[in-house]
Amino acid sequence: MKKTLAKLADGRELIYFDTDEGAVRDAPDLRPLDPVDSRPELRRDEATGDWVTIASHRQNRTYHPPAGECPLCPSRDGRLSEIPAADYEVAVFENRFPSLAGEAGRCEVVCFTPDHDAGFADLTPAAARLVLDAWTDRTAELSALPGVEQVYCFENRGAEIGVTLAHPHGQIYAFPFVTPRTAKMTAAAQAHRAATGRNLFEDLLSRARAATERVVTAGEHWTAFVPHAARWPYEVHLYPHRRVPDLTCLTEAERAEFPSVYLDLLRRFDRLFPVPETGVEAGAGTGTEAGTERSHKPAPTPYISAWHQAPRTHGEELALHLELFTIRRTPDKLKFLAGTESGTEAFINDVAPETAARRLREALA
Repeated sequence: MKKTLAKLADGRELIYFDTDEGAVRDAPDLRPLDPVDSRPELRRDEATGDWVTIASHRQNRTYHPPAGECPLCPSRDGRLSEIPAADYEVAVFENRFPSLAGEAGRCEVVCFTPDHDAGFADLTPAAARLVLDAWTDRTAELSALPGVEQVYCFENRGAEIGVTLAHPHGQIYAFPFVTPRTAKMTAAAQAHRAATGRNLFEDLLSRARAATERVVTAGEHWTAFVPHAARWPYEVHLYPHRRVPDLTCLTEAERAEFPSVYLDLLRRFDRLFPVPETGVEAGAGTGTEAGTERSHKPAPTPYISAWHQAPRTHGEELALHLELFTIRRTPDKLKFLAGTESGTEAFINDVAPETAARRLREALA
């Protein structure tokens, strides 16, 4: 992997990751940009102890631009974007509209591919491995910054999730605090160790592998399974078989196998909800029907994919794993976080975890 550091016109950092050691990424950013002036504020909710970020400057961030004005595509044909190069493999840059900045952390954007119309599932194994290497590099760099407590790599996919840029990309947040879900997992793991003398996440993986009806796919080094108490209609956790705290601790064998397992999992998600493609049959000029069903094609599934890594402090019991879930529960229905989920954080799942796992296993059949 070759890593090339650059600067954008407003001083933000840009990093190219390439599989080709001979790749040259020296195109300058020619846009007339003012320096970024973002001052997010952290406030603590005294009722729960949770940190809340106030980032009012994000109201002006780019919102659903047309494909021809995508800021994540390469700069080509006179159109300048966040990526000055005319092409790239993987590019990472500081977010222009960050939720976290300065002493309050850092936010980065990860562009998985220059292809605007692709998705992560469309990547080759080599391209997916390069993204993994970029995540790993950024985890190492960001976790070493003063004040950073937790590095969180994630992808939001689909307008239903709230994505405002259609180009395939993810984000990395370097939090100056331990996030609420991570704090809960850490506390649960510590309590499990005190009660059993064992690690919680090793036991969760062992139970899932033993209860094969919840396993979706597995390799020599990774297993993807639906958790026993899944919160979302289709939710899968992907664990390395060897417990490690974060991405930097994976072995070469674990890194090499990850792309095939993860791409397989994403493609299963995209085949969960086939939708009918309709059209007017030839010679049906006097008919009253608008069209008849001709074929089925996979509908891209909206999802959130997130790496959970051990925080800097008190993270000894937390194990690296990826959580992937969709808010879609049927082809035409979404799982909304309404009164119980949003108001009390008490989840109600409409799909049995065993049924979800079976459907995902059958998705590529």
